[in-house]
Amino acid sequence: MLEEIKQRYPLAYNAIKEATEANGFSMPSEVLTCSLLKTLAATKPGGKFLELGTGTGLSTTWILDGMDSKSTLISIDNDETFLNIAKENLGVDKRLRLICTDGGEWIKQNKSKKFSFIFADTWPGKYLLLDEVLDMVEKGGIYIIDDMLPQQNWPTGHAEKATQLIADLDSREDIILTKMGWASGIVIITKR
Repeated sequence: MLEEIKQRYPLAYNAIKEATEANGFSMPSEVLTCSLLKTLAATKPGGKFLELGTGTGLSTTWILDGMDSKSTLISIDNDETFLNIAKENLGVDKRLRLICTDGGEWIKQNKSKKFSFIFADTWPGKYLLLDEVLDMVEKGGIYIIDDMLPQQNWPTGHAEKATQLIADLDSREDIILTKMGWASGIVIITKR
């Protein structure tokens, strides 16, 4: 029954998807993940949002679609070619600030900032500098990661890294988390 329900896509989604495919970007977020991001974004009116790993902006457009007019989103990526796709399609949105830089360096320089919503879709903030990024989540804020179920594009040894990440998160006392064996494998965390 649910498979038959049509998903309402953000306006810029199709243009970004076409440009993503044309440019050979092979790691876009799944629509199921993006839909969840939109719904979770709507729970943070007037929120400060951070996306680590813009890619071409597919997930970015869904986050923006769930945000209200008073919210802001900073989205970081280190690949100018892919980030330009997001800029061309989403750059007019005044709530969005796209930054081309190394994610790890940006985290180190901005670790005192607080966010109500962080989607970590790249190594920095997920496999690297995890503690620093979790410290950036405000109390009651949410942190989301995906790609926790085995993926065909994972390099040798990555499954062990994902398993260790989940074990590290499970051991923390300052968060509440839900692990979802759905879409690409999603973990949602909120700060106590």
